[in-house]
Amino acid sequence: MELFLVAAALAVGGLLAVQGAANLQLSSALGSPVGASTLQLGIAAVLLVALAAAAGTLTAVELLPRAEPWHLLGGLASALYITAGILLFPRLGALASVGLFVTGQLLVSVTMDALGLLGVRQVGLEPAAVAGAVAAVAGMALIVRAQAPAGPGGPGRDPLTAGKARWVLLGLAAGAALPLQGAINAQLRADLDAPITAGAFSFVVATATMAAVLLTGLRLHRTGRPRLRPLGRLPWWGWLGGVIGPTYVVALFLLLPQIGAAATIGLTVAGQQLASVLVDQRGLLRLPRRPLTRTRLAGLALLLAGVALIQLT
Repeated sequence: MELFLVAAALAVGGLLAVQGAANLQLSSALGSPVGASTLQLGIAAVLLVALAAAAGTLTAVELLPRAEPWHLLGGLASALYITAGILLFPRLGALASVGLFVTGQLLVSVTMDALGLLGVRQVGLEPAAVAGAVAAVAGMALIVRAQAPAGPGGPGRDPLTAGKARWVLLGLAAGAALPLQGAINAQLRADLDAPITAGAFSFVVATATMAAVLLTGLRLHRTGRPRLRPLGRLPWWGWLGGVIGPTYVVALFLLLPQIGAAATIGLTVAGQQLASVLVDQRGLLRLPRRPLTRTRLAGLALLLAGVALIQLT
């Protein structure tokens, strides 16, 4: 495996940790997590549509009416994932948030492989996959329990007993949605025979979903109106969330044929975790500084070991 491709996969995974912090800044400026999710997804959709047009594959959308209705719903996962990141990063930190996403992703991936769900080839329940899932859950439990919330609860409180269980469940659900999205989008890619166009449509669906949630909240007076003026004071990297999404999609299309699915997923997950450690340890991107304690380090090692075991199946 070429060193350049390994480095690229690690970097792409690391960008996903940066995306969460960038989206948090966008949310703070707008004063609306839903508004920030809508804007970020809209930027990503525009970029991917432009890329599909440049590649000459945008006309593939004419084949959408032939697709099964459920093949068109992959974008819903992006809406959940982006919004969950905005809500979780300030509450649990980068390492715990990304760890929850990864754990949810691994558990559902193993289940899909074992049962052959959503068009995924059934491979049965491999012992290495079971061991990997157990290690990932144990690692994530260590990371979350060692987490010292930066909020009013003060340091040292267990997130699972400090009213944070709902945030843990949200992180797991958001992570679980990603492999479902991958399987659904794979079906759509086969329908359209145009990977970038399928990715663009997925982000268009995600944007429309969040826009509908935003408009409904405004109409029912349950969400505040997004503030546009503070966007002028947003740091430049606060806009990166809308760029990272399309970058990740295109990178997967390029890396998967070169180094394989298992290596791509394993390396991007490792990149996510390593970048999250750096963000938490240094307090980068305006996030609270969270030291890497021995317990959190042990949890990270278990989580990465679980990822490696699952990739062996």
